[in-house]
Amino acid sequence: MDPELVALASAAATTVVQLLATAGWEQARAAVGRLWRQVQPERADAVRAALEESRSRVLTARDGEDGQAERELVGEWEGRLAALLTAHPAVAAELRRLLADELAPALARTAQQGTTVTMTAVAKDSGRIYQAGRDQHITER
Repeated sequence: MDPELVALASAAATTVVQLLATAGWEQARAAVGRLWRQVQPERADAVRAALEESRSRVLTARDGEDGQAERELVGEWEGRLAALLTAHPAVAAELRRLLADELAPALARTAQQGTTVTMTAVAKDSGRIYQAGRDQHITER
């Protein structure tokens, strides 16, 4: 396979899997579904369903801080996209457009919506400090 197409499949797969874990996941599902519908309409619904299943898997992986599972998902989507590009090389232009005009900007928007928390604390003597950037459950005994 052409190295340029391999790089395109890799970049698109990484972006799609990252989007699946964000509020932009539906946009990724719609864009990738449209891409498949153009060249393999009979597979488009199955691809959209696979994206939904991948979303569940990436959310579980992130909750469990399982980077390996997320990398495996990227590999799966890279393989799917590479197979599509191999069978239909002309779709590369559309995938580049989707990546540049829809997927990458959606990922950037979701990154900007994230919240940055900076916490600083100093404890003295018998002082206690409890800080959390998310959920915190403290049980005194």
